[in-house]
Amino acid sequence: MLETMRYESRQRLKGTAALTVLLAAFIGLIIYIYPSFAESTAEIDALLESLPQAFREGFGAESYASIEGFLSTELYQFLWVLLLGLYFTYAAGGLLANDVESGRLYLVLATPVSRTRLAVEKFLSLLVPLVTLNTVIPVFVFAASMAIDYVIDPWYLLLVHLLSIPYLLACSGIGLVLSVLFDRGDVAQRSGIAIVFLLFMLDTVTVDTDFEWLGTLSPTRYFDPTEILLNETLDLGGAIVLLIAAAVLVIAALGVFQRRDV
Repeated sequence: MLETMRYESRQRLKGTAALTVLLAAFIGLIIYIYPSFAESTAEIDALLESLPQAFREGFGAESYASIEGFLSTELYQFLWVLLLGLYFTYAAGGLLANDVESGRLYLVLATPVSRTRLAVEKFLSLLVPLVTLNTVIPVFVFAASMAIDYVIDPWYLLLVHLLSIPYLLACSGIGLVLSVLFDRGDVAQRSGIAIVFLLFMLDTVTVDTDFEWLGTLSPTRYFDPTEILLNETLDLGGAIVLLIAAAVLVIAALGVFQRRDV
């Protein structure tokens, strides 16, 4: 059982380790420079207040007066929400489309394995980077904040990472749908990056406009690290919406995959 998942998971170990190390190094640098920002937070916050509301909302740029506000803007809104969202969409986009393009999928399906099981196990292999990043990185962030004597609240730090899981699953679901729609992995992956980025921008530019309702189409509307870290506000309803969206996307992808000619 789960042979495909185990195989695909092993294939992701090196990439996950490399990504974790790179993110940890970048985050360490970001946290290391925070004390220099802390000395002039009044001027920085005044500058943030002069920025357009859409920009502040989109990038969580509310305040640098605390380590939580600083990391919300410099780390979580950009790195976690945007870049990791793009990464998981990209990774999921190649799950099946790459095998279709190479002809490997035809050989795999010639064995006694159902299409549903194959697709689900490939999707579950994304739990390797998902669980690793959301386990290792918060520990590293907390340790680094202690090292500079600006200790972040560990409880809300943990909640940011827990609530990011539904968001990243939803992004992965978008990638999986594209992976069963296209025969070429690069097309599915690039399309996923474009869609998630455009949805991010849609949520950002429609803030406080008559078209703000359009932002409800974007996964970013339902996960806001700034609200969690800085304002200590949890949107559990948003997490549920993202989990439902991820499930619907996976089910839709399985339905398309069952019917398509490979």
